[in-house]
Amino acid sequence: MRALTVPATAYDDVPYTRGGAVDRADVGALVQSAVDGDAAAWKALVEGLSPLVWSVARAHRLSDADAHEVYQTVWFRFAQHLGRIREPQKAGAWLASTARHESLKVLKSLRRMTPTDDPQLLDRVSEDRTPEQSVIDSEEAAAESERIRRLWQEFEELGERCRQLLRVLMASPPPSYQEVSAALGIAVGSIGPLRQRCLRRLRARLDARGAL
Repeated sequence: MRALTVPATAYDDVPYTRGGAVDRADVGALVQSAVDGDAAAWKALVEGLSPLVWSVARAHRLSDADAHEVYQTVWFRFAQHLGRIREPQKAGAWLASTARHESLKVLKSLRRMTPTDDPQLLDRVSEDRTPEQSVIDSEEAAAESERIRRLWQEFEELGERCRQLLRVLMASPPPSYQEVSAALGIAVGSIGPLRQRCLRRLRARLDARGAL
């Protein structure tokens, strides 16, 4: 197998990722092709499963720098073990489990929890708008910014388990429950009920403060 490197992706510099979809049914075939030296298959795996790796690192409240370190380490380990993965079709779960392990190693070395950055990015107002439109856009942006701020403020008040679960589930494309289980050590059968409880708790907090 030829040496593999992690190709640059559109989400290397952001804490949350939305992008390159990969059909979970095709993962096993892509892994085998990558083992055989197919660079395009390797790139498809990285682009398709990077959102999952990122979401696990960020769910553990790592800083940008530490999340990047975990991200690179996970893909390096994956490349090392590519030909020895027993169930290639479950590569996502392997990556999620490894990301969790590496994240916990970083946290242990730091001996502290690092607050996450606000993952929401607001669009910049275009410079060619009229003064009136700029005022309207600024007001709308301010209102949206306030809604986002309230949402994340209440989100941060949820329990650690809820925060971790919801952050991993934010990844796009959505991870499978098996991958979530590997990422967070939660039984597959408990993920759905826990997700519903966490969302109800978040909605109740937002309702109580008139933030919806």
